[in-house]
Amino acid sequence: MNDLKTLQEKLQYDKTFDCVQCGYCLPACPTYETMEKETHSPRGRINLVKMAAEGKTSLEDLEEPIEKCLGCMACTTVCPTNVQYGAILEGAKETLEDNKEKSKRSEKTEEFLFRSFFPSSKWMNRLGNATWLYQATGLQKVARSLCLTAMAPLHLGEFEKVIPSQPSPSKRKKRLQRVEPEGTPAAKIAFFTGCVMDSVFFEINQQTIELMKLSGAEVILPEHQTCCGALHAHSGKVGLSKELAMENIKAFEDENIDYIVNNAGGCGARLIEYDHLFEEGTKWHRRAKAFTEKVKDISEVLVELDALEFSAPVEKLVTYQPSCHMTNVQRVTKPPRQLIEQVPGVKLREMNNPDFCCGSAGVYNIVNYEDSMEILNKKMEDVNKTNPEVIVTTNPGCLLQMKLGVEREGKSGEVQAFHLVELLMEASPRPKK
Repeated sequence: MNDLKTLQEKLQYDKTFDCVQCGYCLPACPTYETMEKETHSPRGRINLVKMAAEGKTSLEDLEEPIEKCLGCMACTTVCPTNVQYGAILEGAKETLEDNKEKSKRSEKTEEFLFRSFFPSSKWMNRLGNATWLYQATGLQKVARSLCLTAMAPLHLGEFEKVIPSQPSPSKRKKRLQRVEPEGTPAAKIAFFTGCVMDSVFFEINQQTIELMKLSGAEVILPEHQTCCGALHAHSGKVGLSKELAMENIKAFEDENIDYIVNNAGGCGARLIEYDHLFEEGTKWHRRAKAFTEKVKDISEVLVELDALEFSAPVEKLVTYQPSCHMTNVQRVTKPPRQLIEQVPGVKLREMNNPDFCCGSAGVYNIVNYEDSMEILNKKMEDVNKTNPEVIVTTNPGCLLQMKLGVEREGKSGEVQAFHLVELLMEASPRPKK
């Protein structure tokens, strides 16, 4: 009885009763749309969690439906009873992770990846530098000409095609930890660099810093910041995710700042929910709450400061692919569109269903490649109807996925995929006079 009670607590059993099985979530769910199975819908997964918590089905029966969930949280925006699907999903993932039998080799690999690799700025810089070496020395051309990339495991050869050019190691080393604007700062901002964002999209991070500086902000990069913990939570390693949250809270408390700014929808969604990791009334909950109240996406801050004007027209037809976590968790929808429309020459054309997930979802497109590509195909059908010259998004995973979508459609010479920050920099921003 005690074991069942413990299982129910871990699976967030009490929260499953909020779901009235109405079905409003079905058309919003990408996996239900592409797989057409009730078990791969939000209400189906919730029902399975409830049954597992009651001992009516095994955890093994729960594993595939939970693993196939993108975690895009689109269901939460349409749910009429405010079901806490994110908490239920996270509880299920943590329970399944604890229940897995693993070999010593896989345990060591996971220990390295989640404890040492992603949280370490040194390892992220090494990854970026290794990619630069691969690109700059001609190894990339040789690997492609010999079709070696096609032999890469987990379809990584597909993603190799769309990884952006990397800056030299010397450029990474030259980055300043504090950037001052001209004149009196309009705001004091701590920038969350992220892990994958800083290793693979270092230049976009640098451009983000430049945009904040041009907007009159003083920008600080806290030295001891680490991974946001999203990848850990999505993999059921909630304890590790909590540890990383505590490290970040401590790192960003050292400075008296107005905002904690990020430029990655997935990271922002995790940062803004740090207070959910701690019991209300505790010291850490109070510290986490103070942290989350300062978290902002770069688009929100640029709109709020309203200090930029753009001098170079970008005569392009643009469509906007919102980050699911930015839309459904951070609830940031208007600022990116406002900024796109401020760029002279740009014509913004919305997709029929812009909020439909692109299928990236952290590492989902790697571990569930075929399912991810089915979702991407559906997304690209919508993209093609707008016939854009540029696809703009606000998250590194989405950006790589949209680049891959363009490549798969054979349109790499016709269509570009940009981060919002790249589009703004293309328009030569400068402080308003």
